[in-house]
Amino acid sequence: MGRYVGIVRIFLLPLKKTIMQYHSLENPQHHVSFDEAVIRGLAPDKSLYFPKQIPKIPKDWIENISRYDVHTIALEVIRPYVGETISEKVLLQIIRDTLHFPFPLQRVHDRIYALELFHGPTLAFKDVGAKFMSGCLSYFRRGNARPITVLVATSGDTGGAVAQGFHKVAGIEIVILYPSGKVSPLQEKQLTTLGGNVTALEIQGTFDDCQRLVKIAFLDETLQKERPLTSANSINVARWLPQMFYYFLAYREFMEEHLEVIFSVPSGNFGNLCAGMMATAMGLPIKHFVAATNVNDTIPRFLKTGQYIPQPTQATLSNAMDVTDPSNFARIWHLYKKSLPELHKKLSAYRFTDQETLTVMEIVWQEHGYMLDPHGAVGYLGLQQYLQDLNSPRAVGIFLETAHPIKFADKLPENLRKEIPLPKRFEMLLNKEKKAILLSNDFKALKKLLLKK
Repeated sequence: MGRYVGIVRIFLLPLKKTIMQYHSLENPQHHVSFDEAVIRGLAPDKSLYFPKQIPKIPKDWIENISRYDVHTIALEVIRPYVGETISEKVLLQIIRDTLHFPFPLQRVHDRIYALELFHGPTLAFKDVGAKFMSGCLSYFRRGNARPITVLVATSGDTGGAVAQGFHKVAGIEIVILYPSGKVSPLQEKQLTTLGGNVTALEIQGTFDDCQRLVKIAFLDETLQKERPLTSANSINVARWLPQMFYYFLAYREFMEEHLEVIFSVPSGNFGNLCAGMMATAMGLPIKHFVAATNVNDTIPRFLKTGQYIPQPTQATLSNAMDVTDPSNFARIWHLYKKSLPELHKKLSAYRFTDQETLTVMEIVWQEHGYMLDPHGAVGYLGLQQYLQDLNSPRAVGIFLETAHPIKFADKLPENLRKEIPLPKRFEMLLNKEKKAILLSNDFKALKKLLLKK
């Protein structure tokens, strides 16, 4: 294992003319097209958009998936959701611009593999969704003289990916809200040093505060009239849906061996996990999913008790997962018809402490020579727990390594920190000047700033 995806061009299945509609999760009668959903970001009733139908991929196509190259797979997966809002030629170019780096599977030991999603421009899995959305939104706004503002909350990696993906894109301004003191130094530099059309707001609060401010802003008619807004968080369908690519690309590595594939996903806002479960709904035969969280464990508790009770957010080593009210769980809940028994058939959830995270990082490095990041470590722990409970000789486990460990080196013990090489393109980044506006977590302050810009 550890090989990169191949490049073999195969003809696509015939394209059926489709007009995919998206409905509000709270109001099934409210429908919009893909381009409208991307531009709006959030439905008028504060809920998320969800595809009216989930397209099915033919079984024979999946059985031959190992014959297809990266871009062919991505185009086949995403085009039903885009419909006729973007031509196939343009959509393929957006995909090529997005998927220009590898997604290697690395065997860690035994039946456990890491799917490395940190080989993109900002060393995080969110590079794919951010770049794909940037291409779509730029296409939809062509010829429109009035700029649109992408307003986004980040718990760490989203901000850098969005800043990089949208930097210097004409007609689009980026405003990023991040919680003060709760992102790593490298993450902060990634979202505060680009300048140009990117503005960073350092919010005095938690990620949940940042996300709350963004949602309120979308629903403020006065603000929207003066300054049109959209989101690049995973609440936006163009940020969320491309994450399905990972699961199709990883699955093709094992499909010929007819193994039971288990995915463990480090989960914060639950967009990545939801994308995987959508891939399964499309026909990808994934056996089971594991939602692995840190001590911000709203969903593991919900799956046990049936009670959704967010608690105050706690800061952890895996800061991108410090979320107690995950937006995308509403999509998962809808996908499984709000039935706990149905959801239990496909999803297990576990929570882990910082101490457990650090311990397993040291063990995996010492015993297997693989360096986990704190988020991947939580995913590894969840996968290990589920495989022990399952005890199936045909199961193979894949956990998602969502970010490069260098992004969290400042929080790790010295014996691990010294083993992490700094990618050359980031050596200069740490010396750049941070430019951010400190702001309270009060919406009035945010609105005042946005109307001044």
